[in-house]
Amino acid sequence: LITGGGTGLGKSIGEYILKLGGSIIITSRKNDVLEKTKNEFDENFPGKTFTVSGDVRKIEDVENVINQGIKHFGYIHCLLNNAAGNFISPTERLSSKGFDVIIDIVLKGTCNYTLTLGKQWIKDKKPGAVLNITTTYSFTGSGYVVPSAAAKGGVTAFTRSIGSEW
Repeated sequence: LITGGGTGLGKSIGEYILKLGGSIIITSRKNDVLEKTKNEFDENFPGKTFTVSGDVRKIEDVENVINQGIKHFGYIHCLLNNAAGNFISPTERLSSKGFDVIIDIVLKGTCNYTLTLGKQWIKDKKPGAVLNITTTYSFTGSGYVVPSAAAKGGVTAFTRSIGSEW
């Protein structure tokens, strides 16, 4: 299951998984982007890509994507939290809404998917793997991308924290 799987890094990773013989669920807010990517993938890997649109910030959408994915494939073995948002701005020009949007997509979206699918794996007593995409500036910080750096830093701390429990 790849969040933000219709474009960019998520799409590239999805294509590689297909080349290795896997099947994928890709999700994002934009159904037209998902369908375009699915059609591209189906040319070489027919029937191996399933799409469900949803917003990582909305728990109801997250639950729907997971439930539909399990219904389609029977099980989800791996979660790739890749959905992201970012914009370039001097910090003094940031609005609280702009900051919130990035935190909600990157950090809360990662938490929403990890907790929801993780609880399902625990309930079913089945294994699963989570890969969270971050960036070097989640450790170092960086000018002009403060909301993204803060969110990705939060994802890094979240990942390390849940890893210490498992």
